[in-house]
Amino acid sequence: MAPVAEDFDQRIDAYRSELLAHCYRMLGSVHDAEDLVQETYLRAWRARDRYDRDRASVRTWLYRIATNACLTALEGRGRRPLPSGLVDPSEDPCAPLVRGEVTWLQPLPDALLGVGPGGGAVDRGSLRLAFVAAVQHLSARQRATLILRDVLDFSAAESAEILGMSTAAVNSALQRARGHLREVGVPEDEVAEPSEQEVRARIDRFVEAFERADVAAIKQLLTHDVLLEMPPMVNWFVGREHYGAFMEWVFSMCRDWRTARTAANGQPALAAYRRVEGGAYRLHTLQVFTVTAAGISRNTVFQDAEVFAAFGLAQELAGAGAP
Repeated sequence: MAPVAEDFDQRIDAYRSELLAHCYRMLGSVHDAEDLVQETYLRAWRARDRYDRDRASVRTWLYRIATNACLTALEGRGRRPLPSGLVDPSEDPCAPLVRGEVTWLQPLPDALLGVGPGGGAVDRGSLRLAFVAAVQHLSARQRATLILRDVLDFSAAESAEILGMSTAAVNSALQRARGHLREVGVPEDEVAEPSEQEVRARIDRFVEAFERADVAAIKQLLTHDVLLEMPPMVNWFVGREHYGAFMEWVFSMCRDWRTARTAANGQPALAAYRRVEGGAYRLHTLQVFTVTAAGISRNTVFQDAEVFAAFGLAQELAGAGAP
């Protein structure tokens, strides 16, 4: 490869992680975000001779390509919700679970971004599931405007360049987007997090209680208004007592569990495995947590093969009596 081409590749490759985060915020899908980042780089390579550094920085140029690829991909698509943004909460934690036939928001593995527990190149707050779910309520262009201006700190003029809009149109779209978000409410947009050590300690205690099937101990780790949701099921619950009642039902069917640590959307996460015949533990769910100084305030539980694959989760863990 010629030196000029190598230099171009190196210059644009530095933005891969943040472009993946950007496409994910826009689309709510890990697979689609990865595809569009690949498309962005392919378009950039093909247009490299037309790039004008006097008109825009490489970063702005790449965001223009990526954002417009996202806008095209979103044409004719519905939003990707979480259950808490789709229906009212259930008042009966023991009611039959109902599967929702919608395309759900997916969690994003931190490993794809190199985001550590203490932060990284990509801002964790803007990747929280609650924020990404709220952004899904916006139109595609409002979504893009809000992310470019409020998350990525592009100026109105830079955003106008990226979106092919006037500065006045960008400011108007931003105002409408902010208004819609206020209506939707983003309770975790500015979570006051405890220290990394405190978060780890609380998740350690949750793991111990969960693997013991100890509902009373789990409830002690939760905030009074904890939210539990479980896509693809539309049932979701608010409150420590509802959470506890649901876990009593879960543990009535299986009391032998194991977990594996991971991280998603800049938040702590666990893969939960339930014991099956033969002694092995089979993958059951991926759980993503919001931990505040007051306790665990949100637990979003995913049961989806595509999500499991994105996180590279083992389908089984060996147990006593297993080969």
